Amino acid sequence: MATLSPEQQYALELLNSGENVFLTGGAGSGKSYLIRHFMQQLDSKQTPVLASTGAAAVLLGGRTFHSFFGLGIMEGGVDATIERASKDHRLLNRLKNAEGVIVDEISMIPGSALMTAEAIAKKAKGSKLPWGGLRIICVGDFAQLPPVTRTGARDWAFRNEVWQQSGFHVCQLSHNQRVQDNDFLDILGDVRYGKVTPRVFDFLGQKVRPHVEEDSGIRLFGRRDMSEDFNKKKLNEINQEEIVIDSIYIGSEKHIETLMKVAPVPQKLTLKIGCRVIFLQNDPQKRWINGTRGQVTNIEPDKITIKKDHGREVSVEKVTFSLQDAEGNVNATVIQFPLNLAYATTIHKSQGATLDELWCDLRSLWEPGQAYVALSRLSAANGLKLVGWSPRSIIVDPKVLEFYAALPT
Repeated sequence: MATLSPEQQYALELLNSGENVFLTGGAGSGKSYLIRHFMQQLDSKQTPVLASTGAAAVLLGGRTFHSFFGLGIMEGGVDATIERASKDHRLLNRLKNAEGVIVDEISMIPGSALMTAEAIAKKAKGSKLPWGGLRIICVGDFAQLPPVTRTGARDWAFRNEVWQQSGFHVCQLSHNQRVQDNDFLDILGDVRYGKVTPRVFDFLGQKVRPHVEEDSGIRLFGRRDMSEDFNKKKLNEINQEEIVIDSIYIGSEKHIETLMKVAPVPQKLTLKIGCRVIFLQNDPQKRWINGTRGQVTNIEPDKITIKKDHGREVSVEKVTFSLQDAEGNVNATVIQFPLNLAYATTIHKSQGATLDELWCDLRSLWEPGQAYVALSRLSAANGLKLVGWSPRSIIVDPKVLEFYAALPT
């Protein structure tokens, strides 16, 4: 995608308008690409990108929403969190000096966290304006992964009164940049909104087949232990020497412990010549993207050579992934090749990746948006193979349907 499409150009004009913006659209519609384009002209110190989770923050090279606004784990509830924040001078200065924030994957931010952050921003700015006058750009798709809610109804950000008070100008990207097949796009559109239409029923039914373990497609699982077990099993089948590459961690013990949990790379990267790997980030030189797969052809201490599927051989060097504090200072860093075994991953970790083929079991999913996230990783319908599927796994929260139905078109 070298140039912006007309709808992306319109969205960019909106982003440049100085207004509060909600940028949304289905998977593959170019939201992340557009924000990267927009960010090139901004001072990231004045308008930082905030991630919804620690794992996303490490991949973005940024901070989390919770740390930037001083929310922590919101111990004691909203009032106690605001009280603590009002005594934190570093936090108040940080917000006072910020011009705005970009909140990525807004669907995973609970409404209570949004409301608390807005109240803290007002205090810091000394203003009764929404967010104290801080500019807010929210990016994401509420039809994908939901906020973590321990009990009761899902605490969607758009259901909180602060969402309405923020006065967002809405921009919906409708053109899928990943998929060119119109029939598949229609099916993805149905699944995004939880509709098991006749075409969805027929399409998914045609994709069910007995599992072929030797098939090269990546497996997407709902749970992490299942994906790790499958990766180990496939690696053990290769009759080559096992090479273990330890991740190198730099920082305090406490922060390293956190980074180990949220970094995209494993603590020990275990490979063999001939094993299949997946790239975990976009290459600045555009030799690969997050989700590109290939086969290891050579392993040296400082570089790994990989023959990309349907592509050329590339040499991969180690990169750094960092955990930042609320001020944007690096607390801990991990150095490792941006790779992992490509036999299996979780649906959650696949978000953001583009895949040309995959195997998945859609029989026992439990979260809204999981089936849609899995299916929308694909660039083409012919790459899909299902072990099984159930209409019960195609879930959307009715509140999300109401929200999108009410948005201006």
